[in-house]
Amino acid sequence: MAANANLFAILEASFARRPTATAFSFADGSSITYAALGQEVSRMANALAARDVKPGDRVMVQVEKSFQNVLLYFATVKAGAIYNPLNTAYTAAELEYFIGDAQPKLLVVDPSKLAALQPIADKAGVAHVDTMAADGTGTLVALAATQSGEHRTTIRAADDLAALLYTSGTTGRSKGAMITHRNLSSNALTLVDYWGFSADDVLLHALPIFHVHGLFVALNTTLLAGGRVIWQPKFDLAEVLKALPQSTVMMGVPTFYTRLLGDKSFGPAHCKKMRLFISGSAPLLAETHVEFEARTGKKILERYGMTETGMITSNPYHQGERLAGTVGYALPEISVRIADDKGNVLAAGEVGVLEVKGPNVFKGYWNNPEKTAQEFRDDGYFITGDLSVMAPDGRVTIVGRAKDLIITGGFNVYPKEIEDEINALPGVAESAVIGVPHPDFGEGVVAVVTPLAGAKLQSEAEIIAHLGDRLAKFKLPKRVFQLDDLPRNAMGKVQKAELRGVYGRTFAK
Repeated sequence: MAANANLFAILEASFARRPTATAFSFADGSSITYAALGQEVSRMANALAARDVKPGDRVMVQVEKSFQNVLLYFATVKAGAIYNPLNTAYTAAELEYFIGDAQPKLLVVDPSKLAALQPIADKAGVAHVDTMAADGTGTLVALAATQSGEHRTTIRAADDLAALLYTSGTTGRSKGAMITHRNLSSNALTLVDYWGFSADDVLLHALPIFHVHGLFVALNTTLLAGGRVIWQPKFDLAEVLKALPQSTVMMGVPTFYTRLLGDKSFGPAHCKKMRLFISGSAPLLAETHVEFEARTGKKILERYGMTETGMITSNPYHQGERLAGTVGYALPEISVRIADDKGNVLAAGEVGVLEVKGPNVFKGYWNNPEKTAQEFRDDGYFITGDLSVMAPDGRVTIVGRAKDLIITGGFNVYPKEIEDEINALPGVAESAVIGVPHPDFGEGVVAVVTPLAGAKLQSEAEIIAHLGDRLAKFKLPKRVFQLDDLPRNAMGKVQKAELRGVYGRTFAK
């Protein structure tokens, strides 16, 4: 009989190797061992069985970050069901779409949202609705406390679904990415080896867990290696600074690193045990990379992935240069290429869309075979939609999203090229470049710029004049606007669709 391909069966084997070791430690000084973690996951899996959750059923979860939510994630996978986390910022109206699309057997929500969501769940025929609060209380947690600490992990095939994650929906309705047990286990096993994880590692976890980065990359990788997780409900600068000296690894988004650098006390003393700072989910400014190394002596490792694929590329950990502004090389067993819009593979140095193939690539979009077919080439490569360029040695640099490409007067303009030039100007913290409708050029280039703390930005005319010496005329912004902060999602990505909505009528007659 073939081995159980259930992701949790692989994790469970790791738990068994270090039963008395600490798996999680918490801000109040408490902790939990691997043996106790396995028992608590089993209790939660038995609670799911009490709610009649069967293999293949969806468990939809919209709750604040808590350790009990981690138990629910692992228990859902252990039970052979499909874990479906949702961004906590989604409204009841948005959840109505997700509930209708995923058809969950169980919906787990924050108690404060129960009154608004119960009627929606009832209308959609959801069998059970439970609560889970940020403090670890709730009806599902109470039910789990009454259950046995023993549970036999459900047999799953490698291609069976373990999770359903909805994309951010910036180009229309969010799509549910079907993530398999093989997708998750292959990525975690690869990252343990590639990033040098071991049982000696202590991961500082301050990311949200409704997203690939905090949920799969951080948790699966650390626990598979038998390391310890320092659990923090959110990124709180004071708490992170307090925990860093005990930690060996931190996974973060770029705003984590800029906020650390914004604290004058932050420096080498905080990083005495740190072997690895990882950044992802949004592009890291080269200036942040350079300043962080100057302040701490540590080079941030930038990697690249997406909801549909987990991690795809990484700058080197052991050997090779971590170059600011690049996302490194394809991970082992993963193949990447740069292609044009017809799928023709491009030569090194040419800009095209990154395509990827490997055991990490998702199964397709939930209830959407047409979209699935559009996003895969005939030879199995998935079209990421990310404009990229590959160096002759295979190193990948992300230029931007294909949907963010600006076509003005018949010329292609890549926003990142302009953003890099603007970001180098004195007083500029960050910029976002977008294309909006223009009566003469089809699209006009618009830049939105934010100032460094306490700095005064140059005027619109001065910025454009400065760029005139650096960029071709067709690439120059026709307008430059200033904001205190750029709009971002929960993972720190700049929301260019929102900016296009604000500035979309800039050139309207």
